[in-house]
Amino acid sequence: MIAEDNGNGGNETAALEIDRSLVLVGLMGAGKSCIGRKLAQKLRLPFVDADNEIEKAAGCSIADIFETRGEEEFREGERRVIARLLDGPPMVLATGGGAFMDPLTREKVKECGISIWLRADLDLLVRRTAKRNHRPLLNKGNPRQILRDLIQKRYPTYSEAEIVVDSQNGPPEETVKLTLEGLKSYLERRSNNARTRHKDARFEVGS
Repeated sequence: MIAEDNGNGGNETAALEIDRSLVLVGLMGAGKSCIGRKLAQKLRLPFVDADNEIEKAAGCSIADIFETRGEEEFREGERRVIARLLDGPPMVLATGGGAFMDPLTREKVKECGISIWLRADLDLLVRRTAKRNHRPLLNKGNPRQILRDLIQKRYPTYSEAEIVVDSQNGPPEETVKLTLEGLKSYLERRSNNARTRHKDARFEVGS
């Protein structure tokens, strides 16, 4: 699919050939759903929230799955749902914070998608999650300490994403713009590497 400028964002999306799903990864509060929706609109792609699809499949909320069935069963369902979505046509897919930590899911994303890590610092994550109580992992202690521990545990794995974008503490359009810049540079580098048989096309943008 070739995304074209829709008149609302300059020429950032002009001639971007999207041949696989864009998979947003990162911690809760990084902005995956918000940025994902706006990115999908820019690229004229469907937007799908993996957590919503998991809830539809399970017939209950994520919090209920954690409480009644445990995290292990939730991860199994998450793995199946994401694999099914990635086998479909290109979309912008927002995943839960733990999805990319699963080796099988991570391999599926690498095979069928383009992973984009929305990286955010601790203070930003704390501010964005402070007023919400639907995060099962944050209901087990001090949210700031939990987020700090998750950063230490998960960021090394998130760094395997093909595109890294720093989530901005400002209007979401700023992060969307950086994401489009990163995607464009990544696709150009991937195309050049295909001609030279070089494999590494990873790209990082923002600060």
